Amino acid sequence: MKESMKTALLMLVISSAAFAAQQPANSGKQDQSSGKRVAQAKTHQEFNDYNAAYALSGGAQMEKAADDFAAKYPASELKTYLYAKALHEYQNENNPAKMLAMGKKVLQLDPENTIALVLTATVLADSLTDADQDREQKIAEIRKDASHALETVDSAFTPPASATPEQITAYKKTLQSMAHSALGIMALKTGEDKTAEQELKSAAELNVTQPDPYIWYHLALAQDHQKKYREALVSVNTAVQNAASNPDIGNLAKGEKARLLTLTGASPQ
Repeated sequence: MKESMKTALLMLVISSAAFAAQQPANSGKQDQSSGKRVAQAKTHQEFNDYNAAYALSGGAQMEKAADDFAAKYPASELKTYLYAKALHEYQNENNPAKMLAMGKKVLQLDPENTIALVLTATVLADSLTDADQDREQKIAEIRKDASHALETVDSAFTPPASATPEQITAYKKTLQSMAHSALGIMALKTGEDKTAEQELKSAAELNVTQPDPYIWYHLALAQDHQKKYREALVSVNTAVQNAASNPDIGNLAKGEKARLLTLTGASPQ
């Protein structure tokens, strides 16, 4: 999965969200930030077992703990949190295949889980190739998940309880940016360059304080494909300037910049 400044932010959201779970005595309590009813354990034993499972770390351990908990408590409202934690752990380990598997498990339990929708769409878009036997299915799933995340983020996303209004706004913009980015990457890989440019511009505009070189590099490609060479040069320069933490994208962006400088005859910046 691509590296970006969004990773740490989403890790905070994923890891904090599980603490919304409540003991049985708190039945009916609502989360003040979202208005949604807070998930609760039906018994104190269930709550204790949940806490013990949630305290584990590592993707494989967390996945097994979630599976074991789900088998013991098939009707538990807390299962989603454990699979979300496994998703977080696999994201931390940069394991896209397992992220996808955990994301789908979360969505089976909570179809409007914004983070799972966004990360599932992102993994699928990043890994999409012409050789995929299930290419059309992947494209349909990217469209469905990313679009649904954009449609429901205001109503479905539950931020960490301690988040300030400013942080909540930042979290939502991050998720929206990633959803647009997934749609843009998919469009770029399916030859829909105009759509790719629109989606990637939307992704970039939601993240002006810390430009993501991954987005700006692919925006440059979408513009290049349409022979918008000078616009592409501006975009790729932004990618190069912000790629210190992502040398792989930085090298790709430098190659694209050299191509565009040749095509435009512009002076190197």
